[in-house]
Amino acid sequence: MTWAMRKGFAVYPRTISWIAISVGGLAMFLIFGSWFLVSYPLGSIMRGYFYGVNSSKDLDFVISLGNQNATVLAHDSNLDLVPKKFPSDEVIVDKKVESESNPPPQSSSNTPANDENSNVIAKDLLPKSKSPDATNSSSQSVPETKEKRDEWTIPSVVSSKESKDDIDTSKSENAEAGGSVSKGSLSNSSDTDMGSKNPDPPPTNGSTASDLGCDLYHGTWVYDSAGPLYKNNSCPVLSQMQNCQGNGRPDKEYENWRWKPSQCNLPRFDPKKFLKLMSGKTLAFIGDSVARNQMESLLCILWQVEVPKNRGNKKMQRYYFRSTSVMIVRIWSSWLVKQTNEPLDFAQDGVVKLHLDAPDDHFMEFVPNFDVIVMSSGHWFAKQSVYVLNNEIVGGQLWWPDKSRRMKVNNIEAFQISVETILTALATSPNYTGLTIVRSYSPDHYEGGAWNTGGSCTGKDRPLALGERVENKFTNIMHDKQLSGFNAAIKKLKNKSRLILMDITEAFEYRHDGHPGPYRNTDPNKLTKRGPDGKPPPQDCLHWCMPGPVDTWNELVLDIIRRDFEGNQHFSS
Repeated sequence: MTWAMRKGFAVYPRTISWIAISVGGLAMFLIFGSWFLVSYPLGSIMRGYFYGVNSSKDLDFVISLGNQNATVLAHDSNLDLVPKKFPSDEVIVDKKVESESNPPPQSSSNTPANDENSNVIAKDLLPKSKSPDATNSSSQSVPETKEKRDEWTIPSVVSSKESKDDIDTSKSENAEAGGSVSKGSLSNSSDTDMGSKNPDPPPTNGSTASDLGCDLYHGTWVYDSAGPLYKNNSCPVLSQMQNCQGNGRPDKEYENWRWKPSQCNLPRFDPKKFLKLMSGKTLAFIGDSVARNQMESLLCILWQVEVPKNRGNKKMQRYYFRSTSVMIVRIWSSWLVKQTNEPLDFAQDGVVKLHLDAPDDHFMEFVPNFDVIVMSSGHWFAKQSVYVLNNEIVGGQLWWPDKSRRMKVNNIEAFQISVETILTALATSPNYTGLTIVRSYSPDHYEGGAWNTGGSCTGKDRPLALGERVENKFTNIMHDKQLSGFNAAIKKLKNKSRLILMDITEAFEYRHDGHPGPYRNTDPNKLTKRGPDGKPPPQDCLHWCMPGPVDTWNELVLDIIRRDFEGNQHFSS
């Protein structure tokens, strides 16, 4: 090809053959480039750089960890559930307002526990087989009974001191009606193999991203020199009965013990992160005086960063945190089921009738407005009451006037039925889509007798060590009955809500030091030591001092909420 050039004019080809050659060269370049990209995909290199995975398959696995139906290996207890593509999602780091009488704890004779085989097992977060190398089922786990939990081992457990409210000194006795209760009533299998799976699991929609987390309840109590999250004089909503330091308790070490799970990290409670996480949402504590104990603990922690507005009314306590529009609510419900006082059959006025098959209608109307509910019950089943099923009297506690009639339901069986009733109501309510956290039965520490027969926790200033735990048979039974009710309700779950068991019972059996004991009021002349006859002074070994061990419950609640919210907001398909 030759070029024709004239001064002052642009260069141009003499023939069109140059155009054909240029187009052909460009086509060859595009073909070669396409082949190169297919053979050596640049996308996988960039994905590996930014996300730490080498293929889209690996990336899908990272994302699928948050899915409710995902299956992951249980042996990696430190597995980060937050995918790296969400760098901002960091893991959190280290009334009805009316007078309420607190129930006497119901207890039986205490016997030393076999701590060599004791444990603190995670019932709420991990649908687990017991082998560390086992693969988790995608369905909701059926909580295990005490018999199952004793197959685990707690390494050098130490606990912290008591912190609880005053006890009602009513004349209720701690009588147990009826026959023996099997600890294994929740399980259909006698297989104790560590890798065995719990039979007949509940539906998968009872599971959340929390199930992919670690075991929060198997661990040790460790001393924390940083001290508590607040001081007794820095919280105006703290009940005086739980203000152990304000009531003259001389020791303070019980405030410094923190729960440390063996397989993962339980971060120290960060009130600012809690308020941010719960932004625009409502958390409700529903239940007895132990629910009040936990609610006040949470308020005391949050009070250190923001003073809330009191928006309570006659039906509930409500505290509003304006900066993040968070509402903390408490509704009083002694038994969580419907109560009536009108005469029924041979039960006259003057004794409360518990309709065990109907939820407490005083709070069910508010349930659709709650994003998180923390349930607490059990101790009021030591109180006098009549048990009703299908409008028929089937039993009673400290009440059964007609001895010729056979009692069909005793107080511990009534507790199981009540748990199933209220949780089923929440799990089937068409307008409730929140997270329900069921805090397991809170142990008391009356040693040497019951609350009204010389039981005492005076002088306990350190957590129990491994081998020192005193097992309360009644606590074990109530714990197992609660699990039975929880398990039954999970199988009936129909709505989009989630049910989680926060199993604190065994971990807190080591915290005999955390109760108010005789330091229940400010009376300078109160008795705090045994008298000349050896009898202990009146004391509270049921509720928890504040600050104290009860603050751990809210650290657990925060971790459960965080995992649940992450699963529903970031990983849902």
